[in-house]
Amino acid sequence: MGYILTTNKLTKTYGNKDAAKDIDIHIREGEIYGLIGRNGAGKTTIMRMLSRLSNPTSGTISLYGKEGKEAKKYFSSIGVLIESPGIYPNLSAFENLKIKSIAFGCYSKEYVNSLLELIGLENTGKKPAGSFSLGMRQRLGIGLALVGDPKLIILDEPINGLDPQGIVEVREMLEKLRDEKHITIMISSHILDELGKLADSYGIIHEGKLIDEFSTQDLSTRCGQYVLINSTDNDAAVKALKAAGYNNIEINSEKNVIVNEKLDESDKMIKALVNAGVGVKEAFVKNVSLEDYYLSVTGGHHNG
Repeated sequence: MGYILTTNKLTKTYGNKDAAKDIDIHIREGEIYGLIGRNGAGKTTIMRMLSRLSNPTSGTISLYGKEGKEAKKYFSSIGVLIESPGIYPNLSAFENLKIKSIAFGCYSKEYVNSLLELIGLENTGKKPAGSFSLGMRQRLGIGLALVGDPKLIILDEPINGLDPQGIVEVREMLEKLRDEKHITIMISSHILDELGKLADSYGIIHEGKLIDEFSTQDLSTRCGQYVLINSTDNDAAVKALKAAGYNNIEINSEKNVIVNEKLDESDKMIKALVNAGVGVKEAFVKNVSLEDYYLSVTGGHHNG
């Protein structure tokens, strides 16, 4: 499957500061692409440039392989939800979608009802959007981004602040858009556990630069699994494990011993520790999570 959007050295400078520098992003058609980074890392800056809400200082954006003037006609096929949804609080979900549909020249009652069904708000009737839950307002915001039937939608933190039920509802809706409507989705989120359940590919933004880009399959191949051991004495545990022939060992930020080799020998590792008089509180084989990998490549604590 080809790329729907790519960038080449995309840069945005404010004064002497590069908010985003030399960004090369590759988004495949029909996938969910997760953009990861701390607050202030440059995620929103990048999304604003991709959606033409902000002009790049330098660099290029390619849509369907077209750049410059040739790409202009394709930018209308991008739907956007950046920051708070532009919702009229005194109007119903239907009326909000109707207004934007009229502006886009695609209004019909059937069209708006199909959007309401797609975002799971078909039963809200005349209830004003201002009285919606945060999750319902986010879904309406995504519905507004879908007006005009875009091929690509860009969503900045659409699950931020939602309760667990709201997160599940938005996640299921986005999966439906990808799987049934074949809409390509770019999404940023601080909630890496949820993003890990949703996205097909990822880009990590750190201090204004794209430091890694990978797929879910890449993550599994690169990181795989490790044995996590919670012991009573880490120094003694490391010494005992090395004496038993295990050398690829580290201690993580939670003060657990990590063994990155011979995962099928976790029972032997425990035996070696017990024989050395080291207490073992727990030990198990753990899959590397998206958050684990994010922390390993950014070299710091996740703050968001």
